[in-house]
This record gives sequence, structure tokens and C-alpha cells, in this order.
Amino acid sequence: MTATRESVLEALKKIADPISGSDIVSAGIVRALNVEGDTVRFVLEIDPAKAETYAPVRDAAEQAAKAAGAASVSAVLTAHSAKAPPDLKPARKAEPKGPQRVPGVDRIIAIASGKGGVGKSTVSSNLACALAAEGRRVGLLDADVYGPSQPRMLGVSGRPASPDGKTILPLRNHGVTMMSIGLMVNEGQAVVWRGPMLMGALQQMLMQVQWGALDVLIVDLPPGTGDVQMTLAQKAHVDGAIVVSTPQDVALLDARKGIDMFQQLKVPVLGLIENMSTHICSNCGHEEHIFGHGGVKAEAERLGVPLLAEIPLHLDIRLASDGGAPIVVTKPESAQAQSFRKVARDLVARGLA
Repeated sequence: MTATRESVLEALKKIADPISGSDIVSAGIVRALNVEGDTVRFVLEIDPAKAETYAPVRDAAEQAAKAAGAASVSAVLTAHSAKAPPDLKPARKAEPKGPQRVPGVDRIIAIASGKGGVGKSTVSSNLACALAAEGRRVGLLDADVYGPSQPRMLGVSGRPASPDGKTILPLRNHGVTMMSIGLMVNEGQAVVWRGPMLMGALQQMLMQVQWGALDVLIVDLPPGTGDVQMTLAQKAHVDGAIVVSTPQDVALLDARKGIDMFQQLKVPVLGLIENMSTHICSNCGHEEHIFGHGGVKAEAERLGVPLLAEIPLHLDIRLASDGGAPIVVTKPESAQAQSFRKVARDLVARGLA
């Protein structure tokens, strides 16, 4: 018998919810049910204070799903999601207090932006490849959970393996070891998670991925100042953050909020990058500052941090990213690639990568 969504739901309806007295499906605590082949995954969304009460319910739910035809079942309580999110069964042990070093990783640099659409992920992939070109052992964690783009930008596909059900093996391309939530869901599938699930997923990708020995782990954060940014700073030792913005006033307003967030979280701001700084017409050579000019430089001077680069708005950068090989890889001698290489060399010289 092969498991289907309907057969699993019917099996779960036979399990009583200890609080409401109805079954766990009718009680609405079964979330994110995913049936893929003979593998079933789902979340039991509960009050964290009742985790011990629901532990036997989770075990019974796993057995019910197997009886419905599943060969492999992963059922996670949201109360435990800070220890292990939706793919792996959580380990029941005391969680260490305060930021922790990721095993094998010397330094962590977060790439952030106050708002979306400023090219943060493009900067992250190119900077990771530029650091690899400088001889560094580099990892890239795509923590932009709602809009994971690094699998496309680095030309990586396929599901990460987990040989022991606890450790995840990352994928690798262009000299960069990479992990993304985008590799764990189907393309086009929305990630509809609340805060506890986001925090659990991030901690899993940090601590349960076999990163190996890395000089630096680049973390591509989602835009804004939310759960993922706070969790990263609270759970992992972050050596610094780079904030990406366009020169546009609206983008700078949000970038300032991102900078203030890192200051509150006591994460050093290593510098700013002005993306889409200028556009040079490929036909006539005319230079035009489409989004304004100088705003990010002025902000860096106000903060007393370096302006790491002014990256131009260029078609080749976009084409390279969409094609799965950043411009640092496809056209390493171009002026656009050299902008990223300069940032990489600066970080290495400062002992940050």
C-alpha cells in the first residue's frame, strides 16, 4: 500500500488530541503535511508549554502514518522546532545558552538588506565565489526562507542527503558549499511557516549540516528585521554583517533600520555595499545614476564603516546569476566581477574571511 495525503489524514484522525478531546486533524494541529513518494512529513503545531503532553501524540502519529503506507515519517512538534525543524526528528537534549560556534566554521558573515529587490542575494553568491577564488574555504547558507534563490544562482539542484537521519550533506558548486531551504521544497512551492518553524529551520541548517572545515560561512538573510535575523544572532556567533542597499532614498531608509537592528543585536557592521550604483549604456557609453548616487557612501561615513563597493547595474550580472554561474565565475576579468573580488580581498586582508 502506498501512502497518499488522504490515507494519512484518515489515519491521523484516529488519534485523539489530549487537550480538546477531538482528533488531531479536526483540532487543527496537523500542519504542513507533505507526502512525497513513500516519505511523509508533517508538523504538529502546539503550545510549547505542552510539549511533554504531546510527545506520545507525535509518536502515535508517526506510527499511524506508517500504517497508512509510509516507509519514512518525520513528525515534528513546533515546541521542539528550535532544536530540529521539519526534516529531522528532534534530539531531546538540553539546548546550550547563548550564541554558539558552528562546528568547523571559523567565521560567519551575514549579508543583509533593509528591503527586498536591492540585489542582496546576487551580492551573496558573487562574494562567496569571489572568496573561493581567493583560496578561501567558503560556505553559503541561503537563509532567505520565503524567497530562496541561491540554488538557481549557483546552478545547484537535487535534494540534500541525510545518511543517518540526523546530519544533512550540503551540495557544492563553483568552489562553494551551499545549503538552502529551496533544495528541500518543490520549485514553486510556497514556504508557509510561522516564527517557530522558521527559527527551527535556520538552526537545523546551521548546526545539522555537515559544513566541513570552512574559513567563512556567508549567510544570505531575508530582507527586513524579523525572526530569521534575530535567531541567527542569538543562536550562532556572527562575526559581522554587510548591508546591501541601492542609493535610492527609500532603500536607504530601510537599510538604516537593518543597521540599527545589528547594533541592537551587538553584531558588528563590517561595511556597506551600494548595488545598482550606476548604469553605463552599452551602445553609447553614457553613464547614468538611475537610483541616485552617493547615498550609501554618505551613510557609511556617518556610521564610520567602510563603503566596500559600488556595484554597477549591468546586464551581464543578471544574466550570469539567472544562468547558474555568478559573473565572478563566468567573466572573472570583467569590471563587474572585479568589484566583488575587491570586496573579497578586503575581507581577507582584514582577517574577516
